[in-house]
Amino acid sequence: LFRITDFAEIGLNWDTVPYCRCPENIFPKYELKENDILFARIGATTGKSYIVKNPPRAVFASYLIRLRPFSNVVPDYLYYFFNSDGYWNQVNANKKNNLKGGVNSSTLSDIRFPLPSKEEQQKIAAILSKIQQTIEIQESIIEKTRELKKSTLHYVFTQGLCGEKLKETEIGPMPESWEAARVGKYCQKPEYGFTESAIADGIGPKFLRITDITENGVNWDTVPYCRCSQNLFPKYELKENDILFARIGATTGKSHIVKNPPRAIFASYLIRLRPLYDVVPAYLYDFFNSEAYWNQVNANKKNNLKGGVNSSFLSDIIFPLPSQSEQMEIANIILTIDHKIEIYTAKKSALQDLCKTMLSKLMTGEIRVKDLDINVSEVIA
Repeated sequence: LFRITDFAEIGLNWDTVPYCRCPENIFPKYELKENDILFARIGATTGKSYIVKNPPRAVFASYLIRLRPFSNVVPDYLYYFFNSDGYWNQVNANKKNNLKGGVNSSTLSDIRFPLPSKEEQQKIAAILSKIQQTIEIQESIIEKTRELKKSTLHYVFTQGLCGEKLKETEIGPMPESWEAARVGKYCQKPEYGFTESAIADGIGPKFLRITDITENGVNWDTVPYCRCSQNLFPKYELKENDILFARIGATTGKSHIVKNPPRAIFASYLIRLRPLYDVVPAYLYDFFNSEAYWNQVNANKKNNLKGGVNSSFLSDIIFPLPSQSEQMEIANIILTIDHKIEIYTAKKSALQDLCKTMLSKLMTGEIRVKDLDINVSEVIA
């Protein structure tokens, strides 16, 4: 049973899609076939589409609408149009004129799209398909590198780098010479952020909030400002190598290490940890991305009705503490992997920009491909 929540940014794993009871006499009506195009008709992803490829025996759920193109339209071409500005401008205009803001059968039937010859449709789809495949390859590389980071973190925090004999501790095995240390002993007391409203104008310092911290770090250009008096600013000022934690919400326990901050303070739903000189900040931050850390966070959630992260909890976190030289070496190993992820992510972003640009130019006819010799075998309907 394919649902809105099964939509994936890249590809679809049918193994994770659940089943449903569907009588045999009803099944043909809802059966998914090759090149069906599905749309989310309500919710946060309203208007988003997905083209079905190599489906198993499957049906689609009630919050989706299915479109099945006629033979004079190349399904992949039409699907790419449903990702273009020309499509989204029409969907968004409908949302403004529709109190419910959803997408229905009539809305989709009235969507206008550019229709060149079938041969040109195939060529446009072939070009965009090649770019999309390259994006998917890049995404696969990123995921594999993240898996490498995860396994490397587990290894270095349990085995170390020197081949020492291991000892068992409260958080699992670690080399004998390492200390099972508590965060509170090696960091300043965790501090909560500043309570204030964000403002757009450049009055006061930058105001970092949970929502400003993404998988790819912080884009300081998009972080808003806030009013903060001069006497309060030093208390909340962000400095190099401060480590911030989300203390509530969907990202509870997730951390971010501050690098090259502008004049900035942090908001009240964040907690700041400032390591002392005995601990290499990058090493400690790497631990906060490890399985051993998340085991402690998840155990706290089970034992804590509110399920948040507070100052006392962070101070009590246990982490493996080797010599500073080994901390530095471990931090450098993880930094190398992080740099690879950054490079691959930048390549993916560049490809996505290229895809968006090409999509616009091909769908508006700014670039014509009808006379080009292009292999269209993958998108022939």
